[in-house]
Amino acid sequence: MVKMSLDPIQVMSGQVKELKVSPSSNGDTRGSWEEKEEFDPNQLDLTAKPKPVTGRRARKVEGAVFFPKPENAVTVAVSSRVLFRTEREQKVFEQKGVEEYLRYQIEHENEPFAPGPAFPFVKALETVNARLRELYPESEELFDIVLVTYNHAHVGIRLINTINHHNLFIERFCMTGGSSPIGYLKAWHTNLYLSADAEKVREALAEGIAAATMFMPEKMTEVSESQLRVAFDGDAVLFSDESERIFKTHGLDKFFEHEKENEDRLLDHGPLKGFLEALGKLQKKFYAKGQRLHCPIRTYLVTARSAASSGIRALKTLRAWGLEIDEALFLAGAPKGPMLEKIRPHIYFDDQMFHVEGAAEMGTIAAHVPYGIAQKYNSQQKMSSGK
Repeated sequence: MVKMSLDPIQVMSGQVKELKVSPSSNGDTRGSWEEKEEFDPNQLDLTAKPKPVTGRRARKVEGAVFFPKPENAVTVAVSSRVLFRTEREQKVFEQKGVEEYLRYQIEHENEPFAPGPAFPFVKALETVNARLRELYPESEELFDIVLVTYNHAHVGIRLINTINHHNLFIERFCMTGGSSPIGYLKAWHTNLYLSADAEKVREALAEGIAAATMFMPEKMTEVSESQLRVAFDGDAVLFSDESERIFKTHGLDKFFEHEKENEDRLLDHGPLKGFLEALGKLQKKFYAKGQRLHCPIRTYLVTARSAASSGIRALKTLRAWGLEIDEALFLAGAPKGPMLEKIRPHIYFDDQMFHVEGAAEMGTIAAHVPYGIAQKYNSQQKMSSGK
């Protein structure tokens, strides 16, 4: 089974309920800052002056609204630990503590972080924005990216330098200094929150915010630079876990029977239904300009459901919601990894770690949605394996 990690000490394998993230060097877990004293930059005794950043380019885009109101935009909040790689900083924090960590960050603030697992996804969002600005120069219906971190504000200089180095258009930051970001996410009208902190992802889901935990696979498949591709599991992701509960508690035959009896009754919504809805809204802006065949957003349903036995209810539900899915793959229990390798999505959402790992094994950036009955069964299996 593939190993996925964001930090050297964080290696995940097997089917588990959730990722237990160790305190992050860049402050994405509250524990990183629980023992922090009031920060005094004079105590750092820095002797080396930062070198000027080279290779930075000014970002100039004319004829567009750059700062849409949160209520008009599709807001994607991204943790600094999934947007960038911070393994070296993690070691400093783990081995030497907060003060040495802060000293290190300031001394290296002109050295950009390397891209993390969310980086290709964010670049794809910006590609879509560029196309939208061409078609609708005055529209505020764009992706708006907010960088979220538990970090101290002093580390923000390095984050800004990194964003400029990679020529990203991220102007909105949320540096909480150890406080929970969830309240801020609600104020931003966040449509999607991506983090390495499984606990905060569950907290966001409990508040009705679409959220997922991201991992870095050992290998990454090249993805499109001109089209955003987003793949979703069905049950407990786009839909509720109603049918998943029948399957887990009563088996496959009862599941098929339940779906047949209820095929004309819509499934309830799942945690990421709203994000698919937001993607569909932007897609329709391209369709309105005759760009359906050249739309830079493409969505996929990749589900373990069978088409004939249980697929009709899922499709009827999507149609009743007014949502179009560009491609639907009903795998009838077959592994998802090989299909996702062909799709090459920028991100794939699933509620079961087994499928997240299978996707990552094939090089797909996969995100875990810790929602629904599958989390309980994963926990039971983990406890049994530990006996």
